[in-house]
Amino acid sequence: MKSWPLFVVCTVLCWGAYVPMIHHGQLAFGTKNSALRAFLFIGAAYFLIAGITLGYLLISKAEPLQLTRLGVGLSTLAGVLGALGALGIVFAIKSGGAPIAVAPLVFAGAPVVNTIVAMLWDKPAEPPRVMFFVGIVLACAGAAIVLRFKPV
Repeated sequence: MKSWPLFVVCTVLCWGAYVPMIHHGQLAFGTKNSALRAFLFIGAAYFLIAGITLGYLLISKAEPLQLTRLGVGLSTLAGVLGALGALGIVFAIKSGGAPIAVAPLVFAGAPVVNTIVAMLWDKPAEPPRVMFFVGIVLACAGAAIVLRFKPV
């Protein structure tokens, strides 16, 4: 059995709980303006996980520590995009967005943007079929339906 689907399930579970966890983390500080404190600890957690992972890779020699300028640059930019996305969620919640509304918009919109960016970066051999565009419309419609009929 291939292991990549297990990592996908792990990510879906973690990111599915991400927005509500950020919301409750902000609330747990007990004051109205606690978004940046929550973001501080989100960043600390990223740093901690990165450090533990790097330590494991160095000790186990599971992956060589060979760096290239392009790899460092693109990976750092990916980290910046991830951090800015997390900051966007933090401020969306801080400014009144409920997790039940923020998450469907983020997690329906992000795959569409991901697909477009991936197709621009790595040009597909064939142009997208009509069903691809139907899928984009359905993703948007799905988010709209979730938002329209969310429990109150």
